[in-house]
Amino acid sequence: MNADEIRRIVELSVVRHCALSGGALFVPAAVSARHVHLSAADVEMLFGKGYTLKNMRCLVQPGQFACAEQVTLAGRKGQIDKIRVLGPTRRDTQVEISMTDSFKVGIDSVVRMSGDIAGTPGGTLIGPAGQVELGQGVIVSARHLHATVEQAGWFGLKNGDIISVKKTGIRDTVFGNVVVRTGSDHELELHLDTDEANAAGIKTGEMLEILK
Repeated sequence: MNADEIRRIVELSVVRHCALSGGALFVPAAVSARHVHLSAADVEMLFGKGYTLKNMRCLVQPGQFACAEQVTLAGRKGQIDKIRVLGPTRRDTQVEISMTDSFKVGIDSVVRMSGDIAGTPGGTLIGPAGQVELGQGVIVSARHLHATVEQAGWFGLKNGDIISVKKTGIRDTVFGNVVVRTGSDHELELHLDTDEANAAGIKTGEMLEILK
């Protein structure tokens, strides 16, 4: 067990104790930088036939990992290079960028939950072996809280609930419309994009308070 795993266990223990003892309700935040989830077909289009994504680092969310591979996203105004690919592959390709990114690349910003890509803008993904023209799938991810069913229960929450969380400090901020997502493929972690985190001076691992 490494230092990060030990820290995570201690962190969850403290969060659980505070919540169940009637204390303040805190959740760990993660700053979600721009990234892309690829379908198996698009992996081959971008990196070559039979190509397999390389796991560089496991993420907190079960089964998910940051890949060694990166791609370029091009829009009508420009492009963004070195966008990290996250694994494993998915049924549909999805690109998650910030609103600032959308202005830079020239792709309309549409805020959606991950997986809800119907009717969203597309763009061009460029890899070392080819490119993919996306008809849809470029989103600004809606802020959300991942949790197992048990973890959500610590706070009296369930899947689909909408909450607010507070960042305390010099740039004191309340984030509303945070969607709770629960299940066996989730683990306690609040996801904010880089625009949101930078505006409030939030770093990955920082604790934010749930307001009820």
